[in-house]
Amino acid sequence: MSLMPGLNGDVAPGPIGASAVSGSSQSADDPLTRPMEVERARTWLAPLPPEKVFGNTYLVGFGGLSVALIDTGAGLVLIDGALPQAAPAILENVRSLGFDPADIKFILSTEPHYDHSGGLAALARDTGATVIASARGAEGLRAGALAQDDPQLAYGGAWPRVTRIRVVADGEVIELGHTRITAHATPGHTMGSMSWSWQACEAEDCKAIVFASSINPVSAEGYRYTAPSSAPILEGFRATYRLLDGLPCDILISPHPDNAGPGRYSDRPGACRTYVERSRGLLSNRLATER
Repeated sequence: MSLMPGLNGDVAPGPIGASAVSGSSQSADDPLTRPMEVERARTWLAPLPPEKVFGNTYLVGFGGLSVALIDTGAGLVLIDGALPQAAPAILENVRSLGFDPADIKFILSTEPHYDHSGGLAALARDTGATVIASARGAEGLRAGALAQDDPQLAYGGAWPRVTRIRVVADGEVIELGHTRITAHATPGHTMGSMSWSWQACEAEDCKAIVFASSINPVSAEGYRYTAPSSAPILEGFRATYRLLDGLPCDILISPHPDNAGPGRYSDRPGACRTYVERSRGLLSNRLATER
């Protein structure tokens, strides 16, 4: 969740209202799919057909929020869950690719913000999958609320709590079928943010795919990155930059597609480094403004 207007079109949390996903099969009375951010969701949840990225990797999300699907040969893996009301559309996109949502074994979380984790509780309930997150990310998912050290804390907002979570450490590998997915701690945007990387192949051609967490240095009004209490956040960004600068990255998927560049993903050379440089520039400007 990045709530500063002008960076990726996000705004502060709004009231719950009518569904923004047309054709939703879930009732608004379902507590796990009650719509949030109705106005912003018109952009975030703009319908797109599911798309094959490369090899066993697909996109089953929307115009403004990415959700990835990996077919491991022994079950499916989702990455992120968008807003609560998006869950039925995500599962319908999975079905339209010819897959059974009941085969989803894991749902990986990039960050404990409602625009990426709001749908996790419903998706986990409806598929029986286990949600996987970092330790700090899991705290936020269990609470359905922002952490006390989150730069966006003052925005408030809450989302459905996730109860069944597997915690993984930085560098831990999740193995399922023929796929190995590595967890990468990428703190800064939140201290619980996690990125995920894996290899996908078509015949002898293999590519490194990275679903990177948001790395926008944005905050609620009044937060100062130059405050002493923000030092861990700044060091988190620097650690994330070092990691993503050196990570094999043939294809980049970002939680908000426009952060990675034109299109739903980027397969341009140096995509992850470009992603980092954008964030570095924004953070440098923000610190200079505060000083």
